This record gives sequence, structure tokens and C-alpha cells, in this order.
Amino acid sequence: MAKKGYTPEQIINKLREAEIILSQGEAVAVIGKKIGVSDHIYYRWRKEYGGMRVDQARRLKVLEQARST
Repeated sequence: MAKKGYTPEQIINKLREAEIILSQGEAVAVIGKKIGVSDHIYYRWRKEYGGMRVDQARRLKVLEQARST
């Protein structure tokens, strides 16, 4: 299966959408289907990007890239 490679902005937006669906009482399995990712990816994203704003996520990615080079 091909990796889609979402940008930090897309991830933050998908997590916001997931929070709305979760607040409506849906299960995590349903959330994953609606935002187009697996449960595992949803939890990983929530762990890494949960509570971040888009500008903070961009800065995190830039710092991670600078550290790896």
C-alpha cells in the first residue's frame, strides 16, 4: 500500500475533524473511516500532533529535518 504522506497542515485538519466526530459520540473505527486513515494512524497522529496549531506543527517538522541532517 502506498504512503500518502500528509502534510502537517492536513494532519492537524484531519485531527480537528476527528475531534468533532468524536464529540458526536462516534467510535474511533468510524472516525478512521471518515477521515481516511486507520485507527493506528489516528492514534499516532493524536500522540504526535494532538493540541498543536498548524504553525507549531510546521516548526516541529523543520526542526526534525534540521536535526536529521
